[in-house]
Amino acid sequence: MIYVNNNNEFHLTTANTSYIIKVLESNHLSHLYYGRKIRNRDDFSNLYHNYVTPVGNETNYSKKHEHYSLNTTTLELSTYGKSDYREPSLHIEFSDNSRVSDFLFHSYNIYEGKKDIEGLPHTFQNEDTVTSLEIKLYDQVMDVYVLLQYSVFYDRDVITRSIKIINGESGRIKIVKAMSLNIDFDNCDYDLITLEGKWIREKHIQKQRLNKGVYYINSKKFTSSSDLNPFMCLSETDTTEDYGSCYGFSLLYSGNHQGLAEVSPHNQTRVQMGINPFDFSWLLDKKEEFQTPEVIMTYSNNGIGGMSRNFHDVINHNLIPVRWQFRKRPLLANSWEAAYFDFNEKKLLRLAKTAKELGMELFVLDDGWFKGRNDDTTSLGDWVEDRKKLPNGLEGLSNKINEMGLGFGLWVEPEMISQESDLYKRHPSWAIKLENREPSFGRNQLMLDMSNPNVINYLYKQLSSVFRRGKVKYVKWDMNRCVTDVYSSYLPKHRQKELAHRYMLGLYDLLNRLKTDFEDILFESCASGGNRYDLGMLYYMPQTWASDNTDPGERMNIQYGSSLIYPLSTLGAHVGSNPSHQVLRQNSIESRFNVACFGLLGYELNLNNLSNFEKKAIKKQVEFYKKHRKLLQYGTFYRIKSPFETNYAIWMVVSKDKEEAIVGYYQKLQESNKSLETIKLKGLEEQYMYHLESRAQFMNIERFGELINDYVPFNVKTNGVRGIIHKTVSDNYMYKNDVQKVDEYGDSLMYAGLKPLQQFNGAGFGDQVRYIGDFGSRIYYLKKVEVMEE
Repeated sequence: MIYVNNNNEFHLTTANTSYIIKVLESNHLSHLYYGRKIRNRDDFSNLYHNYVTPVGNETNYSKKHEHYSLNTTTLELSTYGKSDYREPSLHIEFSDNSRVSDFLFHSYNIYEGKKDIEGLPHTFQNEDTVTSLEIKLYDQVMDVYVLLQYSVFYDRDVITRSIKIINGESGRIKIVKAMSLNIDFDNCDYDLITLEGKWIREKHIQKQRLNKGVYYINSKKFTSSSDLNPFMCLSETDTTEDYGSCYGFSLLYSGNHQGLAEVSPHNQTRVQMGINPFDFSWLLDKKEEFQTPEVIMTYSNNGIGGMSRNFHDVINHNLIPVRWQFRKRPLLANSWEAAYFDFNEKKLLRLAKTAKELGMELFVLDDGWFKGRNDDTTSLGDWVEDRKKLPNGLEGLSNKINEMGLGFGLWVEPEMISQESDLYKRHPSWAIKLENREPSFGRNQLMLDMSNPNVINYLYKQLSSVFRRGKVKYVKWDMNRCVTDVYSSYLPKHRQKELAHRYMLGLYDLLNRLKTDFEDILFESCASGGNRYDLGMLYYMPQTWASDNTDPGERMNIQYGSSLIYPLSTLGAHVGSNPSHQVLRQNSIESRFNVACFGLLGYELNLNNLSNFEKKAIKKQVEFYKKHRKLLQYGTFYRIKSPFETNYAIWMVVSKDKEEAIVGYYQKLQESNKSLETIKLKGLEEQYMYHLESRAQFMNIERFGELINDYVPFNVKTNGVRGIIHKTVSDNYMYKNDVQKVDEYGDSLMYAGLKPLQQFNGAGFGDQVRYIGDFGSRIYYLKKVEVMEE
């Protein structure tokens, strides 16, 4: 809901928040308040706070407005040159080479619903209440308009922001900085939370105290990057996971981005987010427009967890394609860690057959299926089957896999080109590179110039043919390098700094065409794992491969960090090989599953090399996942313990009606003589009685070593020739771990806490003792059994 007071104040309200803007006497647009909802009234002038006497060497805006400086004013749009010396959110070069602009209030428009943002990913109304506000500002001297765009998602506690720059009649202008969001807070008592990382170590939580100066997050890679995700959280210093105030900001964009937090000498905090201004400019001729990407912002007074659930809610309802909202995602087997490039049709069919026997629903052929692709040095751009590996082509392979009762999925990397390819021989100018420099390579490949419409049309034609031939139901869309040698042979010289953004517009155009024409294909975004896990990609592809790292110990960090903004319905997670191909750590098949099941489950290992023990365990895992798939993919997510602060990660999902829940418990290192534990659960209904039971899981008896005879009902030799018996037994005997059963009310489980069985302390073992071990885990399932009577 949006209130307008006296035509100079705008009060934007969600179910639990207020956002208030005021037009000042100078006609600048001032930010007054964002936070917990307050009642509307006719006049919010008391919330405006600025100096009324001279402030040292601050510069007055004008003679008419004595002692008024933009440098101490909380603003909704900031420019340079009229007394604001903080980071500007908009900077324009005009035809006379001047760079000073001054945008003043012109008019406004309020309407129900939300407009689409042409050519860019955006949130949308979806059977919920959305009201939008457009405030037009005008620089009369330069004849340029700026349209500030706000949409209020009432039920989601979310407000989106973006701006549109509209050139008038005075001549060509050059935009050199255009941030989608500028918001100034009147205090500086904040911590800044960001998600930092690198390949196979994505989305680690980073928290730091804001001090005076400017802190940036950014990407210059033509991807949102695993380095610093386009997400920022500003939290009050006493805010915790469950209590206190915080603000979340995330950009719907997949390319070069920048976010900043600046604390001024006057203890005001400015937050901005948008396209990275580094190496960027955009020319606008008369009457042309430029639209910035959208930012989602949300406020929570229920801690960081409340912020995350607001993001999860709006992503699930108002961002991912409607066709895939709350639709169960298939349980898949992927060929990569099983075969890499070394496969043929026979080998793939054997893998698919085993996948079907284990209960999987989709078989995905990863990299290596196209002509000449036996390693990563060749063939990208030539999307034609390798008939040596696949004599019957994709169509023949797909038909055979479909006959098994499995869907067929396929890996592609369309944005890349190999020098050793037919495409490069025909169109070398389609690669991003400089003619007078030797190009730098990433994974032995170059990037296609997605700003060139000829490239987009070629890729659309090639991919459409591949998808139809293969009857493809799932596409893993990869991107395995970042940009270098930034130059487009397609763009004119004076528009070269538009390349990064035009690349994204071209990619989004291609994705939109494919998404529209192949609406039954489930697209999964991948960029060396989580190098492009962002809201922009989720608009086209409802899920993302969170990391190339399938090690459960590393994944508990990656998935915990990702959950700050991304819901489980978007998070691809696989049970990988043992030892882990990324850190060479040994992990049980149960722990690999226990982490991966909180997301979109797949198996990425050689299924034909599994022991009988592992196959039996996987069948039980698959049965559990299918039974609880809706809850694991779409349940309300709560974080209980952080692996960044403790030896544990504990999280849980709760059904919307609060009648079911699943808790994941993960331990990094086994402690000797571990103390008794209490786990305070979250999100349950206080009055419900729940039956809690740990998921039945199994341990390979090799883990016991020479202690095995103390715990199994038969005698086993563990060394020498007789040790072969130990190995044989371990491959077939399913030693059942502890099973804990508890009947308890929701209030007790949340406030008094769950008392899990004691951990193994070296002095005894039995069915009432948990052996977790290094990087071990448990899962607990809760089901409502009755309602407490008053």
